[in-house]
Amino acid sequence: MSDRRTRKRLATRQGISDAATRLFIERGFDHVTVDEIAAAADVGRMTVFNHFPRKEDMFFDRDEEGREMLREALRQRDPDVAPIETYRLLAHRLIAGRSPAVEFSARSQGFIETIAASETLKARARAIRDELTQVVAVALSECVGREPADPDAYLAAGLLLATWTVAFIQAHRTFRQTRDTEEARAAFLAIVDKGSIGLKAAMAGTPYA
Repeated sequence: MSDRRTRKRLATRQGISDAATRLFIERGFDHVTVDEIAAAADVGRMTVFNHFPRKEDMFFDRDEEGREMLREALRQRDPDVAPIETYRLLAHRLIAGRSPAVEFSARSQGFIETIAASETLKARARAIRDELTQVVAVALSECVGREPADPDAYLAAGLLLATWTVAFIQAHRTFRQTRDTEEARAAFLAIVDKGSIGLKAAMAGTPYA
């Protein structure tokens, strides 16, 4: 019974997010109301807020999946592979596996353009990046047995997220110019690989490299 309730709850949440994202991309985030989202998802206004405390959470509904993916990569890493290299290999696995987290397509272009057109979404995207830096720093320190506040872990996490952010932006720019998904994926990995070289040099002498 509880499993059925859980499935129903997750299905409702996904339905709200899908309806919201469709409206946001069609009309712009700031021009869509919660009441319109509730109507499109065929739920009540309070049901929307029960699943998503903030309107922008409906747009970034896969945020927690991303955090867990970054944690899990280090939990499952080969002990012979350094943490920084583990994240570089993760980027390659995501691209090879056609993960939606690294999608560069006409559909993902709409997502990016919707963020660019909204100050609220841009602010939330920056906050998510800061939160992911914290997640990675803690995961890095834990995987090598250091204190959670280890400054080396925070430096590594900051450089890693900066690298991936530049890689995402450039890959989307490449797709916008070429409409070529494979070229965009190659651009993403080229920057991740280049950034990883710098990251390993910066972290030389620490257990992260």
